[in-house]
Amino acid sequence: MELTLPDAARRARVWVAFSGGLDSTLLLHLLREAGVGELRAVHVHHGLQAAADRWAREARRVCRDLGVPLTVRRVTVDADHDGGPEAAARAARYAVFEALLKPGDWLATAHHQDDQAETVLLRALRGSGIAGLAAMAPTAPLGRGTLWRPLLDQPRRALRAEAERRGLSWIDDPHNVDARYARSYLRTEIMPRLQRHWPQAGQSLARLAARADDTQALLRALAEIDLQALQRGAGLSVSGLLALEARRRRNALYYAWLAMGWPAPAEARLQRVEREMLGAREDATPLLRHESGELRRYRDVLFLMPFLPEPPTAALRWPARRRSLALPAGLGTLRLARASATDLTVRFARGGERLKPAGEAHTRTLKHLGQRAGLPPWLRTRLPLVYDGGELLAVAGFWRSVNAVALGLDLQWESALLDAFCTGSGNASGNQPL
Repeated sequence: MELTLPDAARRARVWVAFSGGLDSTLLLHLLREAGVGELRAVHVHHGLQAAADRWAREARRVCRDLGVPLTVRRVTVDADHDGGPEAAARAARYAVFEALLKPGDWLATAHHQDDQAETVLLRALRGSGIAGLAAMAPTAPLGRGTLWRPLLDQPRRALRAEAERRGLSWIDDPHNVDARYARSYLRTEIMPRLQRHWPQAGQSLARLAARADDTQALLRALAEIDLQALQRGAGLSVSGLLALEARRRRNALYYAWLAMGWPAPAEARLQRVEREMLGAREDATPLLRHESGELRRYRDVLFLMPFLPEPPTAALRWPARRRSLALPAGLGTLRLARASATDLTVRFARGGERLKPAGEAHTRTLKHLGQRAGLPPWLRTRLPLVYDGGELLAVAGFWRSVNAVALGLDLQWESALLDAFCTGSGNASGNQPL
């Protein structure tokens, strides 16, 4: 058995996730023979088995005999993890891997065809969609590096036969056959029965994963087309979403959700978005919060966003002759082209504020100006208001008064919040933004 190396792996530093079991032991030998750029191994000590210290010593012995540098990392497994002990151990293990990888590094794991089949079956039983059934990809991003599964097309029996042919020794982890755990139950109780009736069950399930991955790629490409057409500044057109056929609409919402870096949403959550956000009255401003962020709607635009910072209630003093002022709560920085000769004050809207913008004949409420500019109410309350004494001189990012212009108040607001809502959306106020 030989490995075919991707060109990038020939030049890269390749880490082997080395447990000391059959699969990773064989993988370590195969990669040593294959001639990767630089070969290293990492062993994660979970502390879950009485023999864990002995396994770490054995991993050191094997790597020393092969001349492969080994890194051992001890982890504490979260006993209260929502996914149970298996998921907790995996999360701890992959946290180690991500921290270890430097840009350009590869991490090779010994996942094989039977692991893929078990993953597909387990996810199907848990009600996963296409993304879940796609299971494990041969390569995927991991932290600053690349996750690589070079044995994914090899069945377990072929790996065992090769390891025995080579006369290798390995560690047998009793956890792998402990039927109290879901994956081990599938491995020891379910898959053997399936394979007695359908000898190619493992291959068939692995092929299903490959087809699901192809389908997912097509759905992602369709979503990219739709989301580009639906984009309205930093949000999505509600009327455009509603015009899509229901399945296509949910697909667009699904990938918009993933684009935020949020965990994949369940079908029920997407249905709630359709019902509460897309189905709301046009003059409503609904809000839907979840564990990773929030969705808001204003007029015909749906916004997916991280949690918004709360503006301070107390006024902020901007001392004379200082050209910049850092705002609290992640609200950015205010900058003046030329420092003010007098102290200024920065507040945030509480309601009722009025301003006569330069070039206009009438004084307007900030609510009126914001509505005219198409600014969502939650952005209006987070706009820094710059005062000289009791006089409102400017709304940072949008309007200046006549006196502000006369004083030469050239103000900039550097804020991710402003960028997120205003980039590409224009400014409907008819005033020159600051």
